Amino acid sequence: MTAFYDDSGAIGRRYRRMDEAGTPFCVTVDGETREQGTVTVRHRDSMVQERVAVDQLVAFLRERV
Repeated sequence: MTAFYDDSGAIGRRYRRMDEAGTPFCVTVDGETREQGTVTVRHRDSMVQERVAVDQLVAFLRERV
């Protein structure tokens, strides 16, 4: 898998840039990541966002790619 880190601009603009590039999933690390050990995964095609445990992220993405 290829990863790209982007911390410029608002989150919505970051998602749009990745949508235009064809990135199928965006993973967002936020305040809940440290507190709960989860990240947000956004699906490009449906724009649905899901919280996923950090230790389950690779398996989650592999099932969907």
